[in-house]
Amino acid sequence: MRKYIYFTVFVSGMTTLAAELSASRLIGNVFGTSNLVWAAIIGLMLLYLTLGYTLGGKQADKSPYAESMYKVLAWGAFTLGIVPYIANPVLRAAATAFDGLQVGVMMGAFAAVLVLFSVPITLLGMISPYAIRLSMDDAEKAGKISGNIYAISTLGSFLGTYLPVLVLIPSIGTTNTFLVFSLLLLFVALLGLYKSAGKKAALPYLLMVVAIAFLAIFNNGRGIKKTAGQIYETESAYNYIEVLQNGTETHLRLNDGQGVHSVYDPNNLDYDGPWSQFLVGPFFNTPPYKTNEVKRIAVIGLAAGTFAQQATAVYGEIPIDGFEIDPKIIEIGNDYFGMDKLENLNAYAEDGRWGLAHSPHQYDIIAVDAYRPPYIPWHMTTLEFFEIAHTRLSPTGVLTINVGRLPNDRRLINAMATTIAEIFPSVHIMDIPYTLNSIIYATKEPTNENFLAENFNKLIQEQSTHPLLLDAIQTAWAHKQPAYEISTVFTDDKAPIEWITNDMILGFMLGGDVESLQ
Repeated sequence: MRKYIYFTVFVSGMTTLAAELSASRLIGNVFGTSNLVWAAIIGLMLLYLTLGYTLGGKQADKSPYAESMYKVLAWGAFTLGIVPYIANPVLRAAATAFDGLQVGVMMGAFAAVLVLFSVPITLLGMISPYAIRLSMDDAEKAGKISGNIYAISTLGSFLGTYLPVLVLIPSIGTTNTFLVFSLLLLFVALLGLYKSAGKKAALPYLLMVVAIAFLAIFNNGRGIKKTAGQIYETESAYNYIEVLQNGTETHLRLNDGQGVHSVYDPNNLDYDGPWSQFLVGPFFNTPPYKTNEVKRIAVIGLAAGTFAQQATAVYGEIPIDGFEIDPKIIEIGNDYFGMDKLENLNAYAEDGRWGLAHSPHQYDIIAVDAYRPPYIPWHMTTLEFFEIAHTRLSPTGVLTINVGRLPNDRRLINAMATTIAEIFPSVHIMDIPYTLNSIIYATKEPTNENFLAENFNKLIQEQSTHPLLLDAIQTAWAHKQPAYEISTVFTDDKAPIEWITNDMILGFMLGGDVESLQ
């Protein structure tokens, strides 16, 4: 029986970690995956486990029987399996509230879903101390037995870390991932009951399997969200992905849905978003600068290729290297956003910093569209990253970055500009109208904003200049900002980006400002 108890501990440990990671996706589909959300999930899960360890130790001394442990395990498996089915209607209501930024509804739903995990995780936490008590037949071997059980549980947790994220969620979805682990654990509990107490003890718990099967069948085919205009949704290893049809435009939204990451309209290229402003960067260079001087472009945060579409229209079919960490987004870009028609676009499913560092090419524009508070990859905000970008730019190359802000909070922009200015001689900033975004332009040679006006006057005289470029330059000029305030320099060793973004988001949520972050 001891070997089966060890196997039980392994599966229980695996399920506990799998539940934690699956919970992050279940909640992240609506509330995002910022470090604030992660902190809430991990912190509460640890509290639930702490309670489980305490209760498990007491219950094991009170009722030191394998049958009792497997009954606890069965209830843990069952309550885990029903969590997503109870949570889904709550989360759908929260998704609607998030679209309108109804803070009270959002926070209430967030708390409710986290509380749902209290029962199964507490029950699963009871298994290890119970297993130690049942395996303890010799006090002199207490240390060895305890060590074995915790080692086996941790080994199971190791497997539970990878299975949901890399295999199950991308292939069968979050709800079915919970279902798989719930049923696996439930069958382990049923077999344990059968082995320890016989068929009669196990039979009533078969009703749990029936109940979960009924819930799965009843909810089969229900989408994750019911957003107006939705034409496609899926989950990848990195994101919840949603494609919406808004009139003639196709929109890409990720995770919590606050912000449109790509737009596509085969008959229109001007979307009043940040993407066209990346086109402006080279025209801060010494006049006269012509469009045919742009020979190659890199995009970090390609998404579904909106900027690549615009850049091809303005600069011709020059090579564009797009780095997008999520291969599923690249696939969707080809299927729904016309990326497959861009023969000059090379889409790489890899981290942007790694991809840029290992690129053999020089670029005239490096467009970074990978930031959106609170989802800012800190390793793309540091002095070392901007040094890499500097080496990958041509002599007249320009780094352009889309950065979020709040109406009265420019700390993130100030910190980014301060860090960039350690490497680049000139930094220019413009605010994109009607959004909470700004574009930072960093030129490799010393420049001033008057160069932009001079280049515009030259471009407007050329009939071949694309109107999208002219409109973008006019917008940049009209909304250019004064000098930034000197702030923190971010490095790979110290980049406290979370302090700024967390405070920004909390201020945004609690301040009642209902503008959307792009």
